[in-house]
Amino acid sequence: MPRRRATKVSKPRNSRSAQQSRRVRTVWLSLVGSMTAVGGLLLVMDGSRSGRSDGLTLQPLAAATRTPMGNGLESVFTAPSVPVKQGRWTSIVIHHSGEPVGSAQSLSEQFRAAGHKGLGHHFIIGNGRGMDNGELHVGYRWLEQLAGAHAAGPQANQFNATSISICLVGDGDRQKFTTAQIARMEELVSALCRQLGISPKNVHLHRDIAPGTTDPGQLFPEARFRQSVAAR
Repeated sequence: MPRRRATKVSKPRNSRSAQQSRRVRTVWLSLVGSMTAVGGLLLVMDGSRSGRSDGLTLQPLAAATRTPMGNGLESVFTAPSVPVKQGRWTSIVIHHSGEPVGSAQSLSEQFRAAGHKGLGHHFIIGNGRGMDNGELHVGYRWLEQLAGAHAAGPQANQFNATSISICLVGDGDRQKFTTAQIARMEELVSALCRQLGISPKNVHLHRDIAPGTTDPGQLFPEARFRQSVAAR
């Protein structure tokens, strides 16, 4: 008997279209999942690269609550998570940011770009452009009693390890610092010297320890500053 040819059963077009749609959907879902995972990883990595700028904010002296200390700076000594020990800090170094506008965050990014983990100063004092005029930022390095990353010069390592860094926002070679900034700085330096036993002779301008720089600028009122610190 003659053989019957096998009848080829063709799948409906709708079925093929459904399979193709499922395959396309699977590919897109996989792609989206991969992109989401990569994006999340990049976000985490970017966060780890961001410089630390966290800390404590103290309002300008005009708005500060007056206390027996007379300057509203008690939290400088009570807020640190690590006790502020006598002898840990032996000197103070005064800086300027070198830019007319600035904040703890913007300065932190500059330090990060230079290869540091975060803000290299212990204290920042605002000039009304980026921070309130006379506002004091107490940086994480002070709150955790960590060495600074602020000094240059032949003894940079020693000063970074043992000196307290105070930075005034502004360019002291081009413009005078504000009255509120100078008042806040004098109060802070005097409190640090008094509480930690630091001699006024060990309060330095950055240019004193780093030849070749004018920091904190030629317009910094050095004579008034030193007279004020010595008197207090």
